[in-house]
Amino acid sequence: MTNKTNKSRLSTACIFLLACIGCSPSIAQVSTTMQALPDAPPTRLISQRDVQQGVLAISNVAAQSSTVSTNAQAPDAPPNLTRAEAEQMAIKNNPRVSIGRLLALAQHQVVRETRAAELPTATANITAVDAEDGSRSSAGSLTASRLVEHAGAGGNFTQLITDFGRTRNLVASSKLQEKAQNANALATTEDIVLATDQAFYNALQAQALLKVAEQTVDTRHSTDTLVNELTKNKLKSTLDLSFADVNLSQAKLLMLDAQNNADSTMAALDAVLGLDKQVRYNLVDENTPVQPPPPSADPLIQLGLQQRPDLQALNYNQQATVKFNHAQRDQMLPTISAAGTAGSVPIRSDAYYTANWWGGIGVNVSIPIFNGFLYSAEAKESSIRAQAASEQSRELRDQIERDIRTSWLAANTAFQRVSVTADLLKQADLALTLAQTRYRLGLSSIVELSQAQLQQTDAAIGNTNAQYQYRLALATLNYQTGSTP
Repeated sequence: MTNKTNKSRLSTACIFLLACIGCSPSIAQVSTTMQALPDAPPTRLISQRDVQQGVLAISNVAAQSSTVSTNAQAPDAPPNLTRAEAEQMAIKNNPRVSIGRLLALAQHQVVRETRAAELPTATANITAVDAEDGSRSSAGSLTASRLVEHAGAGGNFTQLITDFGRTRNLVASSKLQEKAQNANALATTEDIVLATDQAFYNALQAQALLKVAEQTVDTRHSTDTLVNELTKNKLKSTLDLSFADVNLSQAKLLMLDAQNNADSTMAALDAVLGLDKQVRYNLVDENTPVQPPPPSADPLIQLGLQQRPDLQALNYNQQATVKFNHAQRDQMLPTISAAGTAGSVPIRSDAYYTANWWGGIGVNVSIPIFNGFLYSAEAKESSIRAQAASEQSRELRDQIERDIRTSWLAANTAFQRVSVTADLLKQADLALTLAQTRYRLGLSSIVELSQAQLQQTDAAIGNTNAQYQYRLALATLNYQTGSTP
């Protein structure tokens, strides 16, 4: 009777070892194994050394099986994608980057349009008239030009001599606006790079959490299988089995949420990359060591005030409004321009034309006297807008200083969390191992094991989050200082 009891307990231990890797041995296999066992003196539990050796052997077999499975799936694996490659792809494909560049090119044409006022204007005309000789137009016009049968061709030109700086200020304002638009295009590119980094790290974090959830399911499935076998052999109560089933169900729910989050983050990454369809990538994580953030935020603030393209754009816009204000003020000054005309009349009436050509050149001075205070109001409006643009630049400088300091503090906190969560995970792993051992030896309840599993899962999730949150914090800090590549 004692030998049968020992064989029953050893059978349970063998089933436990097989359950650790998800195997389901048949009753015939267990029976064959037990028949080969010699009679042994009564023992309550198998030794811890035997358990460790069995688990080690099973782990080696599982690792070999995993390697074979990975090699078999390698040909169908998605393409690799690093963070640098993702940034380049986003800069190339994202429509926001293209919009910024196209607007900068359009602003360059505005400069050419404004500069056209400084260049001469020439027109050519060919005119032929069949009319009653000597008649005059008697309606629709105050001019007394003769309507004479003739045909002629000629040209006119005008050239601005000076408008006392108005056109020059308009051209300077357009050039500054072009620089502002180029800076805005660069700021848009940096926005896309930051969004790409965030989407990339979020996807990596979601995939890492999915792996944690899968490992949690595997661990709790093994525990559930063990408790189930122990319950069948009347070694544990149904309460233990209920706890194990609940823990396994919670782990499966966690895995479902993690899978959904991983798919959502990949969809967000595809959108930032400018892809019009879903593409699965094997995201390649950088294996670079974690570097601490700079020791002080003051140098970063100065760097940000010098490099931030959005601040440069506002500064250019403020300078452009000042130049435009000068141009609006110069409207009240005279404008001096030259004009000329020349041509030939091969078909003409000798009674009205004494020569077969005409020509002339002159200078015109236009002096504004009164136009309902239009020019003075436009000058005042542009002056107020220049002051508003200056205040906008000052506001952005204050915001940049605040954002850099806040990002620096967040990066320091995230860096400290990496080491703290790593220690917490190490202790949680040790506590879970001890809890599993105590439960197998019958020294603790399922409640203690469930609590250890929950703490280990929380610690693993916290450690994963901390690592990628620190990388996100560094990417945000680089963006705030204008150091985004």
